[in-house]
Amino acid sequence: MKRILPQTDIYGILDLPLSNGRSNVDVARQMLDAGVKIIQYRDKERKMGVMYEECKVIREMTRQAGACFIINDFSEIARLVDADGVHIGQEDLPVAEMRKLIGPDMILGLSTHSPAQADAAVKSGVVDYIGVGPLYPTKTKKDVCAAVGLEYLDYVVKNHKIPFVGIGGVKTHNIPDVAAHGAKMFCLVSAIVGADDIAAAVRDIRKAIHG
Repeated sequence: MKRILPQTDIYGILDLPLSNGRSNVDVARQMLDAGVKIIQYRDKERKMGVMYEECKVIREMTRQAGACFIINDFSEIARLVDADGVHIGQEDLPVAEMRKLIGPDMILGLSTHSPAQADAAVKSGVVDYIGVGPLYPTKTKKDVCAAVGLEYLDYVVKNHKIPFVGIGGVKTHNIPDVAAHGAKMFCLVSAIVGADDIAAAVRDIRKAIHG
């Protein structure tokens, strides 16, 4: 059965180096307890076996919480743990090839940074949602491109119906601006995983989103 990305406000991404010494499993648990309904596992540094073991645990946690579990890049781990989907970037495998690897039912997300990339994602017919950004300068990822600004967000809102998440430098203080430009789903990394109190951080973010 085809899996669907939830219509929700916060798209959570795990990031071990920013997690104040806490494990991905611990941070994921706190995010789920705070009501986050999408969690992406993103790790570029550690061994495959370590990531697999963590993902097995987080997959079960997300299933019990009724949340969606997305794995960044690693389609083999996603398939082994029965994740809900995979998210890839512009320099990863072509989306058509990734769709072959994960099959027709998994969610496939793609990071996009320009109108041309958004157009191509929609035209492909195999991408289920896109990341739109980075909207602001960010240092969360080592290989991140320059900020694309809210103009690109405006383009996506005006021209496409595909679900999307606003990402890149999004913080509690600028979420109202991102929402004013039409975003409904927001990704904040350091503001959540780096918070001393993750539940309080999520509450503050939701206040900023919903007023």
